[in-house]
Amino acid sequence: MAGEPQADCLFCKIVSGEVPADVVRETETTVAFRDINPQAPTHVLVIPKAHHADAGSLAEADPRLVADVLREAREVAAHDKVDSTGYRIVFNTGSGAGQTVWHAHAHVLGGRGLNWPPG
Repeated sequence: MAGEPQADCLFCKIVSGEVPADVVRETETTVAFRDINPQAPTHVLVIPKAHHADAGSLAEADPRLVADVLREAREVAAHDKVDSTGYRIVFNTGSGAGQTVWHAHAHVLGGRGLNWPPG
C-alpha cells in the first residue's frame, strides 16, 4: 500500500535504520543521504520517509510531501554550498529513465558544471 514501508525496499530500510547511509539531513518526513555512486561532487538523494514507488505516484498521493522533498533538496544544496553556483534536482521515473530503486527520490547534483541536455 502507498505510504507504508515495503520489506523489500532498500530506501525503506534506510529510513528504518536497517541499512546504513551517509545521512546529510533528516526531517520528520524526509531523509537525505549521499549517493553511493556519485555523479557529481554533491550527489545526495532526498527521499520521503513514506514509501511511494516514483515521483508521479508521490505527487498524486501527497503533494505536500513532494514540497517537503523539494524544500529539503534546497537545504541540501545550501548545506553543501552549491546553492550559489547552481545545482540540479532530478527525479528518474521508470526504468527507461534510469530508476533502479522503486521508492520516490530526488537526486541533488552540484559542485561541477552540469551540461544540458542531461544524459
